[in-house]
Amino acid sequence: MNSKIANLLNEQINKEFYSAYLYLDMANYYGEQHLDGYANYYMIQAQEERDHALLFMKYMQNNGLKVTLEAIGKPDKTFDSILSPLEIAAEHERYVTALINAIYREAHVDGDYRTMKFLDWFVDEQMEEEESADKMIAQYKLFGQDPRGLYLLNQEYAGRVYTAPSLVL
Repeated sequence: MNSKIANLLNEQINKEFYSAYLYLDMANYYGEQHLDGYANYYMIQAQEERDHALLFMKYMQNNGLKVTLEAIGKPDKTFDSILSPLEIAAEHERYVTALINAIYREAHVDGDYRTMKFLDWFVDEQMEEEESADKMIAQYKLFGQDPRGLYLLNQEYAGRVYTAPSLVL
């Protein structure tokens, strides 16, 4: 594997951990708003991102590459409404998709088919993440500004349970 791909993979590990930290911040915000369902949703998002980082770490280790963990930056977003974390999450997922695509593109240029195959799962995962984020925004805009609608959405998100990634760690 060329050093540029290895560096991009290592950077992705740290960005996945940052994503987990960002989603923990969102869960905390919703907890403070007494929206425990939304808090649950983002706690699970944080778990998923942590596991994504571990998948990248394991892939690098399986390929004999050194993993370097960097400091995780403090989330720099401010939440000023129930909607704002939803919009920030959607924007963040598009950013992560761009990061995955950049690694994939570099692997393609280099003919690194093993890395491309590994990233296929993440490409599919990002499509699902963007769809889910956009759906949450649409549902909130349609129903969430009514207290009963917000209550029902919050109840729906409270029922979300964590399922580990289908890739083996």
